[in-house]
Amino acid sequence: MRFYVDFDDCLCETAKAFTEIATRFFGKNVPYEEVRFFNLQESFDLTDEEYEQLMSEGHRPEVLLSYKETPGASKVLNELIDKGHEVFIITGRPSNSFEASRRWLDEHGLERATLYCLNKYGRDFFYKKGEFNLELEDYYKMSFDYAIEDSPMAFKFFDHLPDLKVMVIDRPWNREHELPGSNYTRCSGWEQIKEKIMLDSHIM
Repeated sequence: MRFYVDFDDCLCETAKAFTEIATRFFGKNVPYEEVRFFNLQESFDLTDEEYEQLMSEGHRPEVLLSYKETPGASKVLNELIDKGHEVFIITGRPSNSFEASRRWLDEHGLERATLYCLNKYGRDFFYKKGEFNLELEDYYKMSFDYAIEDSPMAFKFFDHLPDLKVMVIDRPWNREHELPGSNYTRCSGWEQIKEKIMLDSHIM
């Protein structure tokens, strides 16, 4: 089996860290449970300049390395890898953040997972010359059996895989979003993801 796994807010608690940055930099005190939009500029009511500052700060290597792991993520993924399954971390972070992202994975026991930076959202403006090591045309040639995502904006990247089973990690910004089809399942966390995979295919 081949697994697509998003990085931010699937493997690590990125949005929680961004709420702290928004408070520290701009006095925007928005509790995590009130982050209603995947677009953080909208959630924190930021100007374009403030949003650029927020994204730049949140993607500094030392800040990326400080993000806390989503409970159970590395444990479940390592169990899959131990069973011979392939895990691909496909993040919307520009490749400028690849080294720090790769180090984070390694430090959290996920050195066997493959990492790609894919231009999912076209928001690399804050890097000025952002690049990606996986182009969309190449991504669309890849196939997966399962996907773990949190962003409704990413669902369109699964349209070419009608048999894909998508596990949507429950987050404040996706709770009001209707899931696109019966192959999508909302999960409270990694333990439920594991249970769903076991129930579907008995591979763990």
